[in-house]
Amino acid sequence: MTMTAMAAPDLLNIPLKTIDGEDTSLEKYEGKVLLLVNVASKCGFTKQYAGLEKLYKEKKDDGLVVLGFPSNDFGNQEPGTSEEIKEFCSLNFGVTFPLFEKIHVKGDGQHPLYAALTGPDSPFPGNVKWNFGKFVVDRNGKIVARFGSMTKPESSKLVAAVDAALTGE
Repeated sequence: MTMTAMAAPDLLNIPLKTIDGEDTSLEKYEGKVLLLVNVASKCGFTKQYAGLEKLYKEKKDDGLVVLGFPSNDFGNQEPGTSEEIKEFCSLNFGVTFPLFEKIHVKGDGQHPLYAALTGPDSPFPGNVKWNFGKFVVDRNGKIVARFGSMTKPESSKLVAAVDAALTGE
């Protein structure tokens, strides 16, 4: 992981829908540090929801927002509806961080957010390889770190990247 940051001015303005179907964008979180994660309910990494929620609760008062983007792109491991996903996350992991409607993070129907996160102009280009890929975006809307599925939310590398973004270092 390099800490080279790159501006993504359009990142905050990309239209999104919350898991409840409301129109929104990341502009709502301007000035916050964002941890964007493509999530799935039936994956070997699904237990990372617990670590993501813990990290969110520990650092939200410092300015961190964890954002979950359900995707069925890998092994059909997120087959549920928005309502089913929301209920699963709440009942099984007590998730309180924002969740969004199911999107494609790769392929022909790739959502513009993930096209920006993984495209040629990203400091960390390349398709997301599996569920629970993680991107850290600093308070200025710059992508500053990327982690794969194997990196747990409590890992020292991920926490250090979040802390650096929170303190502006």
